[in-house]
Amino acid sequence: MLDENLARIRAHRNNIHRYRRLLKTKLSQLERNFIERRLAEEKSALDALTAATFPVGFRAPGAGHRITL
Repeated sequence: MLDENLARIRAHRNNIHRYRRLLKTKLSQLERNFIERRLAEEKSALDALTAATFPVGFRAPGAGHRITL
C-alpha cells in the first residue's frame, strides 16, 4: 500500500512539474486556463494523498513565525 501511494505521489509531482513547464511556454488563453485548472487539481490531489499517506505532521523549528523588517 505504501509503495502504491509513493508511486501516486511521484506521478502527481511529475505532472505538477510538467504543467509548470508548460505554463512557461506560449499558449492560447484556453490552453493556459486548462493547464492552470489541471495544475490546481494535481496539487489538491497531491496534498490529500500526502496527508493520507503521512498523517503525522512535522513542523520545522520556527515554522509559522513571520519575520518583519
